[in-house]
Amino acid sequence: MIAWIKAVHIAALSVWCAGLLVLPAIYYRRRHLHGNELHDLHRFARVVFINITSPAAFVTVIAGIALIFLREVFTVWMALKLVAVGALVIVHLRMGHVILSLYDPGGGYARWRQVTTTIATLSAITAILFLVLAKPVIEPTIAPEWARQPGGLQSLLETISPIP
Repeated sequence: MIAWIKAVHIAALSVWCAGLLVLPAIYYRRRHLHGNELHDLHRFARVVFINITSPAAFVTVIAGIALIFLREVFTVWMALKLVAVGALVIVHLRMGHVILSLYDPGGGYARWRQVTTTIATLSAITAILFLVLAKPVIEPTIAPEWARQPGGLQSLLETISPIP
C-alpha cells in the first residue's frame, strides 16, 4: 500500500511542478495577444491551473501527509522538506492570484516576474529533491530552543504578544 501511495505522490508532484513551471511562460505570452487569441490563451491558462495543476497539488499534499504518518518520518530533514513544499504552495497561490487579473484589459506579465517565479519554483523543487534523496542527518540543536519543544511557538508568541 505504501508503494502505491508513494507512486501517486510522485506522479502528482510531477504534474504539480510541471504546471507551476509552465504557467509563468503562459502568463508571459499574454503580452503579445489580442482578441480571440487572448481569450483562447486565458481559457488554456485557466484549464492548466484549475483542472490540472490544482488537483495535482491537492493529491500531492494528501498523499504526502499519508506517507508521513504511514512511514513515521518525523525528522529534521522532513520538516525542512515541508518548508520547501510550503514555498511551492506559496508559488501556487501566487499563480492563482495572477490569473485573476492578468487577462483584464491592459494586463501583462513582465519578463522579470516570469524568471523570478520560475527560479523560485525550481529552487523549491531542487530543495525537495535534495532533502528526499539525500535524507541528510541534521541535528535538531540547530533550531532555537522554542522550536525544539512541544508548544514552543505558542509560548514564544505569548512572550511577544501584548494582548493578555
